[in-house]
Amino acid sequence: MSFAQRIKLFLCLISLAFHVGHSRYIEDSGEGLLSLNLEQKKETENFIFRRPLRCLDMLTMEGQFTFVASQPQLACAAFLIAEPSELLSLELSDVNIDCSAGDFIKIFDGWVLKGERFPSSQDHPLPLHQRYTDYCTSRVQGLATRSSQNVAMIFFRIHSPDSGFTLAVRKLHNPFPCNIMSQSPEGTFSMVLPHQHRNCSFSVIYPVEIQLTELSLGQAKSNDLSPQTQLWSGCAGAGDYVELLGGNGVDTSKMYPVADLCFSLSALSQMKIGCDNSVVRLVSSGNYINRVSFQYRLLERHELPKPRVNSLDDYCNIE
Repeated sequence: MSFAQRIKLFLCLISLAFHVGHSRYIEDSGEGLLSLNLEQKKETENFIFRRPLRCLDMLTMEGQFTFVASQPQLACAAFLIAEPSELLSLELSDVNIDCSAGDFIKIFDGWVLKGERFPSSQDHPLPLHQRYTDYCTSRVQGLATRSSQNVAMIFFRIHSPDSGFTLAVRKLHNPFPCNIMSQSPEGTFSMVLPHQHRNCSFSVIYPVEIQLTELSLGQAKSNDLSPQTQLWSGCAGAGDYVELLGGNGVDTSKMYPVADLCFSLSALSQMKIGCDNSVVRLVSSGNYINRVSFQYRLLERHELPKPRVNSLDDYCNIE
């Protein structure tokens, strides 16, 4: 099963679980007003969502998730995802594993799928080894960490039955979202890099049409710097640019470059990308305030580009 199919299945199952049997209904009064007494309000405010954690899982909600092994579980992973403008705060508690016997719990700042990492090493602010938090190395009972973007991942291996742990998940607001994985196949978003030398990508795990609605590059932060006006043949040398990428993995450094723009625009520019993963990537030198705004929607089946004959890109087609 492909990356996109697995993620879509995860999201579908979680959506069904949410809508079937987990909703609270409030009856409408004769006045047409909804009311809750103080006790109910307090209960709602203090409510913590709890459920068991599965060996292969997808978490989209805040709460506490407890894993207890019923048999040896040697290759488990849970993918966590929040809204684009959120970070994830993760904390381990009630850990009962035997590190000396080969058990482990590792939290990764991002996602790993089929050997590819999101965000890529080119886009993440930390070196790869610092993106892993290993419980067995730290040996802190209340181990806590925070993601750099809206996705994170936890790997674990447990040999003995009745061993396990609890993972607490909280969502934090991120004023300048960077390196986002979108849960939705349609929406709008803006990425802003204010004088930061870094790269930011927005990844949509569907074939979509991306329409750029605003692109502002080269707003100088001092009088010594003037906005760039040169148009490059290819934007790699520009220092500040936006590129559209398509591919069937999650590592943006291995994706197909569809288009790049290294000058500001106010008119609409759009592109259809028939890949499992469609990406808008903003590259910034740190000298300017850069901003890109865009909207995206799922391609209908009849809109998908036709496969190319005798091409390596038969499955992932660009139009």
